[in-house]
Amino acid sequence: MKNKKYLFTLITFILSFGCALFVATKVFPNNPFTGTKPEKITSDKFKDGDIIFQTSESAQFEAVRIATKSKFSHCGIIFTENGKQFVFEAVQPVKVTPLENWIRHGRNSKYVVKRLKNASAVLNAETLQKMKSYGNQFIGKEYDAYFEWTDNRIYCSELVWKIYKNGAGIELSQLRELKEFSLDDPRVQTILKERYGNEIPLNEKVVAPSDLADSKLLTTVFDNY
Repeated sequence: MKNKKYLFTLITFILSFGCALFVATKVFPNNPFTGTKPEKITSDKFKDGDIIFQTSESAQFEAVRIATKSKFSHCGIIFTENGKQFVFEAVQPVKVTPLENWIRHGRNSKYVVKRLKNASAVLNAETLQKMKSYGNQFIGKEYDAYFEWTDNRIYCSELVWKIYKNGAGIELSQLRELKEFSLDDPRVQTILKERYGNEIPLNEKVVAPSDLADSKLLTTVFDNY
């Protein structure tokens, strides 16, 4: 009889705990049992012209991160088309990617979004259209793995910099020379050797995602790192 009493008490506890846990997961989705629920991306969170940064998963992007001493290795510009938000990005090839997909491609879906400090005054509808029109000429072009400052091929931060420069007349950062970055790490040296052999263009003008992220013209509007 005593064992039955203990068994009844145990079953009652388990059922009560299960009900409480169920209610907790519904009322408090971010809890120790289920982890953090991914934040839903709403269309009104970001604005056209916002610049988004992430850490990409590839040997080349890792080399970029190391050489620039930054957590960022990839970036793009957010634009809206038919009510949906996309990221204009230079990958292989240059294309527009749905925002949700772009975020998932980054390491642990972490990203940062920055905005021009005076965006409301500067990025009017006419300017944003100029930026879009300028950027559209690069769609389908090859990614520039050699980081040349030409329009024949183009890399991510170069695309963002040139869209702002040629579409809005804004230089987000100063250009630097390749030799100014940290190139001594073996992982960086491996990529440079693959790309250039023994003739590394150390004087080539470049712009890195970190240069844009550190721009004094921008302010952070979202960061989930």
